This record gives sequence, structure tokens and C-alpha cells, in this order.
Amino acid sequence: KMGNAESNAYRNHLSRFLPEEQSDIDGVFDTLSGSSGSAGAKNGKATKKTAYVQEPLPDQMTVRLYNGMKSIDLTGKSSAPSEQIAKEQFVIFMSNLLKGNADEKVTIIMRMISKTEGPVKGKQIQEFTEDLITSVVHVLNYRKELRGWNLENTRDSASGVKALASQLLSELKLADGTKPVGPQLMETNFDQSVIEDWVYRVPQISVFLSVVIRQGLHVLHSLPDQTKDILNLVPGCKGIKGRGLVSLFDIPSIIYINSHLPAELQHKWQLLFSSRLHGESFSQLCGHIVNKGPCIVILKDLDGYIFGGFASHPWEVKPQFQGDNRCFLFSVFPSLAVYTYTGYNDHYMYLNHGQQTMPNGLGMGGQHGYFGLWIDSDYGKGHSKAKPRCTTYNSPQLSAKEDFTLDAMEVWAVGDLPESAGTKGKKSILDVDPQAQALLEMAGKSRQSEGLREPLEEDEDDD
Repeated sequence: KMGNAESNAYRNHLSRFLPEEQSDIDGVFDTLSGSSGSAGAKNGKATKKTAYVQEPLPDQMTVRLYNGMKSIDLTGKSSAPSEQIAKEQFVIFMSNLLKGNADEKVTIIMRMISKTEGPVKGKQIQEFTEDLITSVVHVLNYRKELRGWNLENTRDSASGVKALASQLLSELKLADGTKPVGPQLMETNFDQSVIEDWVYRVPQISVFLSVVIRQGLHVLHSLPDQTKDILNLVPGCKGIKGRGLVSLFDIPSIIYINSHLPAELQHKWQLLFSSRLHGESFSQLCGHIVNKGPCIVILKDLDGYIFGGFASHPWEVKPQFQGDNRCFLFSVFPSLAVYTYTGYNDHYMYLNHGQQTMPNGLGMGGQHGYFGLWIDSDYGKGHSKAKPRCTTYNSPQLSAKEDFTLDAMEVWAVGDLPESAGTKGKKSILDVDPQAQALLEMAGKSRQSEGLREPLEEDEDDD
């Protein structure tokens, strides 16, 4: 029906896609439009034909995608205003958002934020960003792409969605370079050039949109070069399944913290220690985390604040500072943020136990007695002293009170465990750690293992 009416712009957009991608896009468009030649949607609510889109994506996002497609102006078309999405609009939308630069993406994003032309308020950007993150969590869960995590074994994502959206919004810069904060941010007007700069500087927005479109509409979702941005978005998770444990992390904070890890460590997290599983004991903690490669430590204080740090080197018990400038501290609740090294000193990470003269405990950043993050070897006590900021990481006080009481703690190995971590000589780790053995026996696992790693490895295959 379109025949020769196809514009040059349309052909240029189509040419960005490989032949197999073009047929994929055609197929999705035909499915959405019930082969009638246009995707039907009334008042932003999908008609019966497109109802299936609503399962993988929340309604709010379906409406935003629709508004984005409708906003593409097919100049020179004398068509009467229509509720339908034309195929050209669909293809140009896909081309701009999946293959375009910040400039091409931003016009559509502006219409997804607000249907009306002109600047948008901070509050509208916040709502769009929350919808976007909610949709990412929803669609990854729906498509079974959470890779061993699930919504039952992680903290409720609702507060994480708000925290991650606020974190991404904190990167909004006005033309004069100022960053509005708090209530002022919500009421500030941002024009297209500011949003374009933001989309360019904050890569998560484009990646999240890509996930929502590819996985939500199931378009170009299986072509290998298209999935690499999704591959390490959520790391594979091992060691939590079937243990009745709810992690201190939520899905949005996992996505955010993982994106700050060195690239070679982003593909897998494995639970090494949980105070809820292994007991509240400093020697248990050391026994489970020493020499297990780079780790993430996360803890919750009795006031509900959740925070932690990334240790770039394997933990060793010794009276010297260790680690390197890839280490960082972070906060998960009440706000989500990562604090990286300042270059002021090299007090990245510290672990000591059973010494008369030096402090005993686990610390990151700052100095003895004034750590950015400290867990005392007298397990259960800790501090985060940063007046006004931690010297090593420029982090503020992470806990609710400077001296805090620990409620729960987890340590996650990231990347592949070092070879030596599984077995020590001929002796199985199970001989050394009777609690681990008891745990395995309770879980019905026999002892034909060469260490704790093997039973945990099974997690992945079950999914």
C-alpha cells in the first residue's frame, strides 16, 4: 500500500539494519499491527491486537513507546491525523533509538517524557526514568534474563528504582554547568539540548531503552552483536538459590554497582558469606572471604542504611593496607551512589585479626580509627567516620550513625573465583569447614565434592 511513497529518510533508516534485522523488524511490526499495515493503538492504550505487548512491558511504558512512535513527523504525508502508527514511524523510531546518536535519540525521548513540545520539568524526567528502570526489571524478569537472581531472593525493587532514577537524574546539568538538586530539580525546566547532553553522558539511559525495546517488543533481541550491552547488565548469580535468603541488594542496585566494576568482573557474582547463613562471627567472615579474589562487601545497619565497598584484590589477613585504585565505596539505601578513589592516599582496604598492636577488623578508606567503612573484629560493631568526607574515596558517612550496630552482612566474589580458592592441597575445604559440610548435608548434597565450589556451581544449570 505504501509503494513509492517511501521517503528517502525512510530508506536511509532502513539501510541501517542488516537484512536479517530488517525482516525481524517487519515481523514485529506485522505482529503489532495485526498485518493491517499500521500498529493500532487508541488514546495511547493498545488495542486488542497489541495486547500481548502489555505482558512483557508495564502499561506506562507501552504508552510512552506509542507516544515516541507517534511523535515521528512524516512530512509531506497528507494523511489525516490517525491513531495508527505507520510503518515508517515504527522503522524510524527503531533506527533512532537502537542505532542513532544522542541527537537522534533525544527528540524521541523528549516525546516519551512528555507528549507536548518544549522543555520538560525535572519531575517529568524523574517519572520517565522510574518507568524506564521499572520496565527493565519487569522485562528481564518476564524474559527470564535475571540470570539466577529473582524478585524473591532480592530486596524489593521499588525503592531501588527510585534511588537509581535519582542517581541518574543527579547528572542533569543546565547550560551554565550547574546541577539543580532536591525540590529545585523537580521544578526546573530542561530543554532539548540539556537532555541530549544528559543522554550522551549517562549511558544507562540508552542501554535501558535498548533493553526495553529489544526484550519488551522482542525485536533484534537474539542477534549477537545486539546483546552485548545487555549481557553484563545483570551479572550471573550463584550461591543464593534455594537457601531461603533475601539479599541486601535489589535488582536496580545490582545493575548500578555492577556497571562500576572492572569489565572483566561484571559477568558473575557468587555469594561467599552471609551473616544470616554463616552466623555472626568475624572468624567465619574471614574464613569465607580470604583469598577468594575481588569481592563486594555489603552491610545493613540497625537503622536500615545499606552500604558497602568493592575490594579489587583478594582479602588477606595482614597488618598493612592492600588493594588498588579500582576499589570503591558505595551506598544502596537511602540513596544509591558510588564513591571512587581520590588519589589522596592508598588506604584502599584492610583486614586484620588476632593482633595485639594493630586494629582488628575489616576496613576500607580513611585511616585507623577513622575508616570510611569499618567492621570491628568484635563482630557487630562498626563505624563510618567521614567528617566531612573520607580521604580515600571522598565518601560521606555511609551509616545512619557514625558508630553503628550491624544488622546483616554479605560478601560476594565477583568474576571467576581464583583456581586456588576451591581446593587447598589434597584436603577438601569441607574437612576444614564443618559448618559448610553440615549445610551441604542438610541440602541433601553428598560429599563427593572437591570443595564448596561444586555444589554452588549447580545453581546455574537449574535455571
